[in-house]
Amino acid sequence: MRVLVVEDERNLADAIARGLRKRGMAVDVVYDGDAGHEAAFVTRYDVVVLDRDLPGMHGDQICAELAASGTLTRVLMLTASDSVADRVEGLGLGADDYLPKPFAFDELVARVQALGRRATPAAPPVLEVADVVIDPARRVVTRGGVPVDLTNKEFGVLCELVKARGAVVSSEELLERVWDANTDPFTTIVRVTVMTLRKKLGDPQLIETVVGAGYRTAEVVA
Repeated sequence: MRVLVVEDERNLADAIARGLRKRGMAVDVVYDGDAGHEAAFVTRYDVVVLDRDLPGMHGDQICAELAASGTLTRVLMLTASDSVADRVEGLGLGADDYLPKPFAFDELVARVQALGRRATPAAPPVLEVADVVIDPARRVVTRGGVPVDLTNKEFGVLCELVKARGAVVSSEELLERVWDANTDPFTTIVRVTVMTLRKKLGDPQLIETVVGAGYRTAEVVA
């Protein structure tokens, strides 16, 4: 899941990003409304965690423009006010959810995850390919009933490939969906991650390389 955090309180923004990354999400952070607006319309995010009162472009305007664009990106609006009137106004602008400060981090994570599920076409609760079973909610992978221990990035790559159901997924698409904006676009990190993922999954090989195009799963079970 790709998340953008737009929050001018830097310590809070960085803390949110660290926590979400620990949950396996790819997170970008900006600290003002102008940068937030640019990022939100340049990169396709699953969820934008958006502070309402921002320097530069106001969070209300960013939210309204995202809603009007028809994007699948979901907006979780943060605000220091918890009045009913403010919540109603924020949701009326097109926000998908609204969370007053201060908040419990576990609640933020749960809301981001719920919005992320709404930002992409519905997928089965459990993904399967060949004898590999993936439970995204529990972040558990097994092959032939045996648990496979994957890093967050390996897990993300595997999910993206399996969800593609045999279609080719390019390195650029994997980089965009699994890593954040700080990753060098010319890095070999995708190739290296796929290589280690193959080793952990074992034989027969599940992931095929399509030269010049990307990667795909070798066999998809409906």
